[in-house]
Amino acid sequence: MGKLLLFPEQASTFAPEVDHLLYFLTAVTAFFSVLIFSAIFYFAIKYRRRSETELPRVVHTGYTLEIVWSVIPFGLTMIMFTWGASVFFTASRPPADSIQIYAVGKQWMWKLEHLEGRREINELHIPVGRPVRVTMTSEDVIHSFFIPAFRTKQDVVPGKYSTVWFNATKPGKYHLFCAEYCGTRHSGMIGWVHAMKPEDYENWLSGGAAEGSLAQNGEKLFQSLACNNCHKVDNTGRCPNLTGVFGSQVKLADGRVVKADEAYVRESILSPMAKVVAGYEPVMPTFQGLVSEDQVLQLIEYVRSIGSKQGTSAAPVSPAPAEKQASPGVAPSKR
Repeated sequence: MGKLLLFPEQASTFAPEVDHLLYFLTAVTAFFSVLIFSAIFYFAIKYRRRSETELPRVVHTGYTLEIVWSVIPFGLTMIMFTWGASVFFTASRPPADSIQIYAVGKQWMWKLEHLEGRREINELHIPVGRPVRVTMTSEDVIHSFFIPAFRTKQDVVPGKYSTVWFNATKPGKYHLFCAEYCGTRHSGMIGWVHAMKPEDYENWLSGGAAEGSLAQNGEKLFQSLACNNCHKVDNTGRCPNLTGVFGSQVKLADGRVVKADEAYVRESILSPMAKVVAGYEPVMPTFQGLVSEDQVLQLIEYVRSIGSKQGTSAAPVSPAPAEKQASPGVAPSKR
């Protein structure tokens, strides 16, 4: 059925899983639809009233029929739920070794950037046989990242990050759509995904004119904003040491413990008062409107890189000396 015009080509590892679940749901729906309507017509004819004086005969049955038509639908719905949950969990948990790509939706285009620094607009090049994780956000309205051949679709919401992943199974050129109405030119917000052989992908990746990797650009931005004046690696700054923070558990001033992931770093940059690190005063200025979504992604990748590069754990969150307590968290600070 994957070759019918009504079904896109299957080009990812879990595209068959999604299709098989769809076929099962369609078959069950068709079977019971025919069964129910056939029974309606059969009983309507067999037990029709033949005269004005005819009275219906009362029939008492046992519990067997009641049990059967309760147990069978319950069993089928549990199969559907379990199967659907399995597909959902598979689609929502990217493998740890996934290639990281960032995407920003904007009226009316997709801006994508690889860690190595290659940037694309409405085009996405990926290797075949390797899982690819796309972390997405929007600059304006709600969009939806949809690749029919991969059976992946994920809403892209302003102010937060969403993630989708896939593993292409064969080289080709596949449609990329926005599946959420986003304005007058929504229908033109389309693009292409180019699935390439690994060696071709590496050649493409190294052949472009990239202006440094995401982490390198993030480091430059970090320094240009004078963030390193407060976030010092020797723990003598007014703000937390960011080395090894990404991916760790951070204790907040209100007693909560949160994970320092992409969403946390972004929030610390744009809304620093939302989560203040324990031991630091809430004096961090907001960078809302001063940095673009692309620049936020660069800063996030830089914060991630200084943890993995040096192989250290998160800096302790014990209070700094009184004269140096001044920043809420993992966010650059301009002084």
